[in-house]
Amino acid sequence: MISRTTATGLATALGLLVPGGAAQAHPHVFVEARSEVVFDADRRVTGIRHVWQFDEAFTAFAVQGLDADGDGKLTREELQPLAQINVESLAEYDFFTYLQRGDQDIDFGEPEEYWLDFYGGKLTLFYTLPLAQPLVMDASKITLEVFDPTYFVAFEMSRDTPFELVSAPASCSLDFTPPPELDPQTATTLAAIPQDQREPSADLMTITETLSNTATIACK
Repeated sequence: MISRTTATGLATALGLLVPGGAAQAHPHVFVEARSEVVFDADRRVTGIRHVWQFDEAFTAFAVQGLDADGDGKLTREELQPLAQINVESLAEYDFFTYLQRGDQDIDFGEPEEYWLDFYGGKLTLFYTLPLAQPLVMDASKITLEVFDPTYFVAFEMSRDTPFELVSAPASCSLDFTPPPELDPQTATTLAAIPQDQREPSADLMTITETLSNTATIACK
């Protein structure tokens, strides 16, 4: 369950403390995402770089009180405390990022190189999620999923480059599988969930747990 604690008046973990009058349905926060799978010179996967742009409603709430110098603009320095809150809080929820090789879950380390930008009325979070140990790519495939299994946050991957390989060997390839579309009845049921209820019912969870954005990476 995502906590409702605040720091400097801001909500934690993607700002999931929704202001009064905001959306009253699952999902509460919308994120347009792009993710990069980063390799090193030794053919090893070393981390995942995320770029997450939040919707305008969340952004308007999250940036309240952050314009320290009152110039009507938000610098990276003014946004850094919120960026730190986000990446530290996301650890409790596995960063909404799941990496597997077969049945093996691959662990991550602490986030690196994180910051927030504000442009066009939207916040964008940039951060690198390093693997706890670099992963040597052999003939087996790995699977990367980006999503919230409870569907409190809706992740939609960028249409142009949802996932990308960075510095990967030429023999490596990536296949993207988007989540299935919700049927109207399920969408309506999710919309009826109160905003203070973090998780849907067990029956609904069997559906929301399938709503992953999935990249399958293989190297010959």
